[in-house]
Amino acid sequence: MFALCIEASHAKGMGHLFRMLNFAKYLKTQQQKFIFLINENPKTKSILEKLVIHFAVVDLNNTSSGWESNIIEQYSIAYWINDRLETDENHAINVKNNGCKLITFDDIGSGARYTDLNVCGLFFNREGLKGKKVLRGIEYLILNKEIDQYKKLRTKADKILVTLGGSDTYGVTLQVLKILKKYNIHAVIHIGPSFEHGKELQEKINENYKIIQEVPSLIEEFSHYDLAITGGGITPFEANASGLPCLIIANEIFEIPNGEFLENIGSSKFLGFHENIGEDIFPHLEELVISDMSACGLKNFTIHAVKNIYEKIIKV
Repeated sequence: MFALCIEASHAKGMGHLFRMLNFAKYLKTQQQKFIFLINENPKTKSILEKLVIHFAVVDLNNTSSGWESNIIEQYSIAYWINDRLETDENHAINVKNNGCKLITFDDIGSGARYTDLNVCGLFFNREGLKGKKVLRGIEYLILNKEIDQYKKLRTKADKILVTLGGSDTYGVTLQVLKILKKYNIHAVIHIGPSFEHGKELQEKINENYKIIQEVPSLIEEFSHYDLAITGGGITPFEANASGLPCLIIANEIFEIPNGEFLENIGSSKFLGFHENIGEDIFPHLEELVISDMSACGLKNFTIHAVKNIYEKIIKV
């Protein structure tokens, strides 16, 4: 059985949850049982309950009591997966001492060196990644399998979507709205389940902007647009894979290499860190060669990483 241990919150965002939901879908196809282990978060619980996914709420900050042992014994856990960014050393040792295989995703914590497998599909040009085995590169980047249903080539930048994460911790959506209004650029604004700036956003929009929330499928929603303004996590990779070019703003420092990578391959443009967003591109959106950017994304990404990762995991 697999334990999928994730942390999701306004501060941490919701990306870890959504990535493991994609991984869980593949586990189902392999008749593998799993349980989500989550921090106390009403939005996370609501999403998992709606999907009828078994989960347990645990104290992820407790690294000394050995609570992991009870979970491993109760559910006969063979593979423990952490998608939390920073696995603690004591936690990693507790898991390993119970005979579990420990797998982490994009992990830079003190416990990463104890992992059997550290899957780093989102880290580019980062040195010193730890783990008995480290998998790195876009071939290990888990993308939503729905992408293949909605792939298409874009040729213009008429319809624009703003989507800056499940929580948008720093309120970047408000900054982007200010820029769009400055240049009279219309857009649809998607806000995630943990977005906490709704009242302020409602006060600032006008008839040129529509707000959407909790869409059934963000991948399907992508299919209605020609260009997206996104954060630097997994979202622009999924958008580019479906043929939707992006203007990327890094919400966190570690997202900067992601934006730079996607700009370098030609599928997106990187506008910098959220504290200093580059505005130069906005008055000249008509100059973007959308067809080339779209084709580049379609060419460079596939949804097959989850199969590659699963096969590596069961062999550790």
